[in-house]
Amino acid sequence: MKGRDEDSVEMWRKKFSTPELPSSERRSFLGALVALGSFCVGALLSVPLIRFTLFPLLRRTTELEASPVGALSDFSSLSEPIARTVQVEQVDGWRKAVSEKTVYVTKDGHGHLCVLSSICPHLGCTVPWVSDRKEFVCPCHGGTFAPDGSRISGPPLRGMDSLETVNRDGQLLVRFQYFRQLVADKEVVG
Repeated sequence: MKGRDEDSVEMWRKKFSTPELPSSERRSFLGALVALGSFCVGALLSVPLIRFTLFPLLRRTTELEASPVGALSDFSSLSEPIARTVQVEQVDGWRKAVSEKTVYVTKDGHGHLCVLSSICPHLGCTVPWVSDRKEFVCPCHGGTFAPDGSRISGPPLRGMDSLETVNRDGQLLVRFQYFRQLVADKEVVG
C-alpha cells in the first residue's frame, strides 16, 4: 500500500504544481526587476536636479519697468537735488519683492534733468544730499560728490550712478538699476 499512496501523491504533485524554473532564470528575473526599480527611482530623483539645473536657462526674466518720479513741472525750477522714493519690483527666482529706493533728481552739467541713484559706488552706503555744503557726502567713508553726481573726493572710483529716464505724458519716469561697486566703470548688475 505504501507504494500506491506514494504514487498517488506523486501524481497529485505533478498535476497541481507549477514546473520549477531553473535557479539561474529566477536570478536573472529578480536582477531585471531590481534594475527596473532602480531605474525608476533614479529617474524620479533626477527630475528635481534637472529642473534646478535648467531653471536659469528657461526662466523668463522680468524687464525692469520705469517707475514714476513725479511731474516734469515739479522739477522746472530745480536749484538743488531733490530726493524722491521709487518702488522697485524684483523677481529673484520664485520670490517677488517690492522695495522702495531713494533717487535724486538733479540737473547735469548741461542743465538737463537727470536722476541719480543714492547708492554710493564705493561700498553701497546711502549717500545723502547735504544742503549746507551743497554736495553729496557719503557718511561711511567720506566720499563727496558734486550736485550733478560727479566725484569730488574720497575713496569712490567714479561719480554717482545716473539712471535711465523717460519723459512720458508730462511725467518723469526712472528705470532703477544696481551697479557694481569698487570699479571705475559703471557696470549693471541687476
